[in-house]
Amino acid sequence: MLTQPLDAVEWMFPRLPRSAGRARLRFLRLAFEWDVPVDSAETALILLSELVTNACRHARSPRDRMIGVRVLLPSSSLLRIEVSDADPELPALRHAAPEDESGRGLALVAALATSWGAHPRGEGYIGKTTWCELALPTPANPHD
Repeated sequence: MLTQPLDAVEWMFPRLPRSAGRARLRFLRLAFEWDVPVDSAETALILLSELVTNACRHARSPRDRMIGVRVLLPSSSLLRIEVSDADPELPALRHAAPEDESGRGLALVAALATSWGAHPRGEGYIGKTTWCELALPTPANPHD
């Protein structure tokens, strides 16, 4: 489990296609505030977008259920993104054929993230949380 993060934010979005774009905009502001390196922020945007899109497209839950997004900075060298939805079914990697129009999102997350996974939400909540972590570059030591 995570220790107390340096910083964390949480947002709620409707389970609609436009929510991925809205989550990206909020994350861009946050990445600037947290001084996340540009390359890492760009990668995190892709990861966030994939996780939110999966929750919007594939979660089998009523349309009025919201998607929770949590972004944490557990240390100066790690960024964690969590997306929660009301569907208890855990996601699984698919092997999309070249002609398939979808099915590559989690493969992309697995390729870009330092680690990723999913687990049922805690007691008293329905659904699951899908998460990924991205290692951030360590600032260069000016005394070296």
